[in-house]
Amino acid sequence: MSTRLAVVADDRLLTESLEAWAAGVAGIELVVTVPSVQELARRRCPADLVLFSLSRDDLSALAQGVRRLARMGHRVLVVGPCPGGTAAALAAGAAGYLTKDQGLADLVRAFGTIAAGGVVFPARPERLPRLSPMERVVLLDYATGLTLEATARRAGIQPETAKTYLARVKAKYERLGRPAQTKLELAARVREDLCT
Repeated sequence: MSTRLAVVADDRLLTESLEAWAAGVAGIELVVTVPSVQELARRRCPADLVLFSLSRDDLSALAQGVRRLARMGHRVLVVGPCPGGTAAALAAGAAGYLTKDQGLADLVRAFGTIAAGGVVFPARPERLPRLSPMERVVLLDYATGLTLEATARRAGIQPETAKTYLARVKAKYERLGRPAQTKLELAARVREDLCT
């Protein structure tokens, strides 16, 4: 069974390259390429996965686009140039993030991982704490700008529980010799671990 792929990208060279590439890849059916999320919504094309790419470093537009695509029911793979993009994309609901310097083999692997329900990250540093799924969710939301209360609300937990998860995350980083006691330090760890 083929994965129906939609591409939302404001870079014509990228969309034309993906169109040519997808024509020769088994298991991928490219159903549409459009320049904006609004255009995809207007066309109402059925897609199993949306590859979303912005040519500019605009984390706000990136997060807004991912949130809208997720609300439309799409799983989203972001391909982006900006170093802070991973955290912003995942916090907004993306299923994965690749940088534009990764190869087509990485893209194919990412499609398979996401189709199987997984999440895709770019390469990360070696000294990483082992975070539970809920610790990761709380860390991403909190470190990318949400208040503790908003983080808890999005995760469906009480603020005290979110605070406990953050304390565990901080302790795990501390054991690795990587300070993460303040919100700024947590944000720095997210950038280092998820955005490189």
